[in-house]
Amino acid sequence: MTPGARLQAAAEVLDRIAAGAPAEQALLGWARGARYAGSKDRAAVRDHVFDVLRRWRSTAVQGGGESGRARLIGLLRQQGSPVGDVFTGDGHAPAPLTAEEQAAGRAAEGAEARDLPDWIDALLGESLGAGAAAAAEALRGRAAVFLRVNGLRGDLAAAQAALAGEGIETRPHPLASGALEVTAGARRVAQSQAFAEGRVELQDVASQAVVEALPLVPGMRVLDYCAGGGGKALAMAARTQGEVEAHDADPRRMSDLPARAKRAGARIRSVTRPEGAYDLVLCDVPCSGSGAWRRAPEGKWRLTSERLDELQTLQAGILDTAAALVRPGGLLGYATCSMLSAENGAQIRAFLARHEGWTLEHERQYLPGDGGDGFFGAQLRRPA
Repeated sequence: MTPGARLQAAAEVLDRIAAGAPAEQALLGWARGARYAGSKDRAAVRDHVFDVLRRWRSTAVQGGGESGRARLIGLLRQQGSPVGDVFTGDGHAPAPLTAEEQAAGRAAEGAEARDLPDWIDALLGESLGAGAAAAAEALRGRAAVFLRVNGLRGDLAAAQAALAGEGIETRPHPLASGALEVTAGARRVAQSQAFAEGRVELQDVASQAVVEALPLVPGMRVLDYCAGGGGKALAMAARTQGEVEAHDADPRRMSDLPARAKRAGARIRSVTRPEGAYDLVLCDVPCSGSGAWRRAPEGKWRLTSERLDELQTLQAGILDTAAALVRPGGLLGYATCSMLSAENGAQIRAFLARHEGWTLEHERQYLPGDGGDGFFGAQLRRPA
């Protein structure tokens, strides 16, 4: 496919998304009908689509319309690329710009320039203050790819050398001791021998930092209460070099965990109904995902205030339930991939108000400026 044909395909996918289709579904539908498209073509179309999704408001403003075509015009204008070079009408390229399209568009302002819905822009400002503008700007770009070196399969230097041998260049990241940022060859990671052998796992550096901040030692009884795919459970198992129990309200989310644990050499036991007293219970709760909107940009356009209220109620309920599983003197960990104070600090203060004697031992908000996604981590100690 030519560059122009890739843009035309992206415009069609964007129109499907605007009509209500989830992005992955829209991309899959296009790919099934475009058997001629190679892997590089599919990757390029995907990149165009997600670049626009991250800048959904500003590209429409600068492109002068809300169609996929208009938004791609806006994206090219933002990138400083001559639109006429690819909107040529040749082959399968988009048709040349009309006089109206050439005259349309203006500079984005305020929340539209920050590519946030107005109400979320206000919440982010209340949550982060002077740091809100930089965080919003970071969400408009692509996220870096990070790997967690699995200490059960070797050290960081050995993993880095193995990856380099497969054309994957990395560098350590200061936010977490076992983190590698991929600087070249990111698309090769999932097919690499280093990944297949369990030397590395794909995991954002801020997510790694949240686990690294936990005072984990061998012999602890640990529960990952909202395990999902199990990334944090695997990281905790590597730290304790023992068994970690994993639970999720929807066990289907953990379907890949046994295979991942085997590959990593980690001892993970799935539990449907956690019982007894744990030294540490980690709750990586469902949240808005606002800190990870670079990776899943649809989230900031589909989130509603009603859904955010529902999430806060769910988060509080999970904290209360999980607290009962912590032994006297034990630790309750709380994590979100959110930058909204309503899901973070406000939840911790409300929990402490409901549970007499509990104390806050650690709290940190990670922002994209730290290098990874926006994350929040807190540690609460149960009275002995």
